[in-house]
Amino acid sequence: MTYLDTVNWMFSQLPMYQKQGQTAFKKDLTNTITLAKHLKNPQYKFKSVHVAGTNGKGSSSHMLASILQEAGYKVGLYTSPHLKDFRERIKINGKEVSKAFVIGFIKRNKTFLESHKLSFFEMTVGMAFDYFSKQKVDIAIIEVGLGGRLDSTNIITPEVSLITNIGLDHIQFLGNTLALIASEKAGIIKPLIPVVISETQVETKPVFNAVAEKNNSKIVFADHIKHDTFLTDLKGSYQSKNIQGVLESIKILQDKGFKISNQDIKNGLLHSIINTGLKGRWQILKTTPKVICDTAHNTEGLTVTIQQLLKEPYQKLHIVFGVVNDKDLVSILPLLPKQATYYFCKPDVPRGLDARLLKEVFLANGFLGDAYASVNEAYLYALKLASDDDVIYIGGSTFVVAEVV
Repeated sequence: MTYLDTVNWMFSQLPMYQKQGQTAFKKDLTNTITLAKHLKNPQYKFKSVHVAGTNGKGSSSHMLASILQEAGYKVGLYTSPHLKDFRERIKINGKEVSKAFVIGFIKRNKTFLESHKLSFFEMTVGMAFDYFSKQKVDIAIIEVGLGGRLDSTNIITPEVSLITNIGLDHIQFLGNTLALIASEKAGIIKPLIPVVISETQVETKPVFNAVAEKNNSKIVFADHIKHDTFLTDLKGSYQSKNIQGVLESIKILQDKGFKISNQDIKNGLLHSIINTGLKGRWQILKTTPKVICDTAHNTEGLTVTIQQLLKEPYQKLHIVFGVVNDKDLVSILPLLPKQATYYFCKPDVPRGLDARLLKEVFLANGFLGDAYASVNEAYLYALKLASDDDVIYIGGSTFVVAEVV
């Protein structure tokens, strides 16, 4: 099979949460453990950092990887979802896994994958761990896909666990309160392994403290500690909270023998995008008119992102907006500005919500805008109607951003 054939097979033959939603969600680690055993347990052959959270886990993972790269380490990075190409999920020192490895992994293991009915995510995690093991990385930053306790990545024993932020997202899987969701995220806390919490929240702090105590794990609430000021090339204002968790995680790695200087930290944070290839976090696509895209898609993420958007100087605001069909529109509508022109669109995935339905809900709540046949058409109309002094914001879903970056 060619690379395209291989990726198409992966997408079509196996359940993929990002495409299908709830039907692809697996409720235990049995398949992942079985696959790991089949691959001779590659997760035991490299050191790692495990990163969970509702918002900020992707940015934090990329910042950690960048700092460790600046310190001279060979760094694996596993994240999800991808924006353009599947290979974005698996990188070493910012370089995507080769097409040949992806093809070879599927070819070698296809019979096993089919017979055990492995999900897309289970298979991808196995591929990443196999790759990092074979490439002998010094350390790998592993981002949780969904939740923590039952996530396929949760078979590693990391040097440190990092939990960024807890919000009401994926409540159909993780629970409908912050405490319940926190208990799922806390599932990545391992016995005697330190855990860092980026952002202290009243509802979640007791949960994390209880799980850490049960596991005899040192727990650090990063926002309770005064840090030196570091700048990052990730421009969202929300990155200040992520940086705190990253700095405390780096401190624990230093205590465990990793040679990381203050200059490495400074350079790593300033070069996160260049070093890792991260896209879609408050990314400026154009300056005249100013076009900004961001992958924030839940209440907590959109709250901060929209606050930052409204601080931008502009004559008029244009918003290209699309969501998936299980999105709780009632919770996000109050966050969005009504003094804007909306360009409603459906991301090109099966889970995408029809743009006409999205328009109907928004207009019934006092918003102004029209529906378009695709993300690209919506964006082109926004560019056509915007003046040089206007701002265009593109968001609502990772999949909307993926179609324009």
